[in-house]
Amino acid sequence: MEWLSPPPDGVVLDGTLGLGGHAAEILKRLPRGRYVGLDQDVDALQHAGRALKGDPRVTLCQANFADLLDVLTNLGLSEVDSVLMDIGVSSLQLDSASRGFSFQQSGPLDMRMDQSAPLTAADVVNQYPEEKLAKIFWEYGEEPKGRALARAIVKARGEKPFSTTEELAALAKRVLYKPGPQKHPATRLFQAIRMEVNRELQALEKGLASALRVLKPGGRMAVISFHSLEDRLVKQFFRREAVDCVCPPEIPLCQCGHKASLKILTGKPVTASEAEIESNPRSRSAKLRVAEKLAGGKA
Repeated sequence: MEWLSPPPDGVVLDGTLGLGGHAAEILKRLPRGRYVGLDQDVDALQHAGRALKGDPRVTLCQANFADLLDVLTNLGLSEVDSVLMDIGVSSLQLDSASRGFSFQQSGPLDMRMDQSAPLTAADVVNQYPEEKLAKIFWEYGEEPKGRALARAIVKARGEKPFSTTEELAALAKRVLYKPGPQKHPATRLFQAIRMEVNRELQALEKGLASALRVLKPGGRMAVISFHSLEDRLVKQFFRREAVDCVCPPEIPLCQCGHKASLKILTGKPVTASEAEIESNPRSRSAKLRVAEKLAGGKA
């Protein structure tokens, strides 16, 4: 909240409502303002909506933050004072076995943040060709043994299609197990499939560009990410929008016409304190980056 610094009478766009924890803190600092919370997950909207019900400052919408321009247009808003995006899977989704996000409990292979979306984790695991599986395991999971994992999945599904998280996690353990302390062998696999199902990096790219477009000069954009792919994308976006020219180094004179529109406020990402990690272990991986829109920054 210190970094986001919403004005008391401003409009704050929260691209990832989740359980509403950030919403509650924002509203404490928004006595005369407006809060617009988005989430593509109906369960999250219902859960947070119960706590925020009846507050005239609050507007909740079922939407991916990639579509925030359409949402704001429909609400009659052309700009906002602050933008917050808390990227990735939520605690509500992880803790619900029926959603299929976690390898620590058995559930259906689903992993859809928007449960009306057509593509499920079962579709990816049982229908994607081996080459495509290996590609997403490497690109989205950074799994060095992605090819071996893809080969094992294709062989196993030929005998019986995968239907539960337990079955997939067991295969990952067989293929990727090595002795000694380590993350669960299915960690990268589940991350990669989830990101493919929900098109997470593509949504983040679009959401960042749209957020910059609607942010008022002097307004701040705060983004929390939980793994290196997301954080790298946010870092690169901020850096690109903080310089006047993005032409390749071999071009002596600028031809792109690009003008800086952001000032980076966090040289390095802000991370959780030891006290916060102790009370909330999932915060260990969180990285917060913040930038402020420059006066005259592009719309």
